[in-house]
Amino acid sequence: MPIIGLDALAGELAASGRRVRVLWQHSESLAFIARGREYRSEFHINPSDEVMFMIRGSMNLHYRNPDGSEDVAVIPEGSSIFTPTGVAHSPRFPPDAFVLVIERLRKPGELDRFRWFCPGCDAFLHEESVHIDDYRSDPVAGAYERFFGSVEARTCEKCGTVMPDERL
Repeated sequence: MPIIGLDALAGELAASGRRVRVLWQHSESLAFIARGREYRSEFHINPSDEVMFMIRGSMNLHYRNPDGSEDVAVIPEGSSIFTPTGVAHSPRFPPDAFVLVIERLRKPGELDRFRWFCPGCDAFLHEESVHIDDYRSDPVAGAYERFFGSVEARTCEKCGTVMPDERL
């Protein structure tokens, strides 16, 4: 049962240039520290509950309501938020901010879903689904590569807007 110094590990993660540091993937639980990204536009739908604790900096957690509208919860440093299973959410925070995430390991066949919506009319654009068996693989980066690598996926069928490639 290791004791983990979250601030020190956030500093190590910053120095490494990596985005994610898995603390444990054991039994039924997963915990990791994530660094913010320069860009983030997708909404993640998690097959389990998720708890996030801001170690450094603050986060704007965009989320989708059952009626499809979008809201934002601001989570300041030192604060925590609980995101229930199935709530589409988009954690947006800068690269110098760090969050601790605790959730359940995925069961066989469970998928994490990453959804994008049109920046012009808010219509659904595209979904990437993936089974995550090892969070060290950085599933967010993989979903982004597939989505932004496809102009077809980024083009709105409703209004014709093409979401810009945020990787550039």
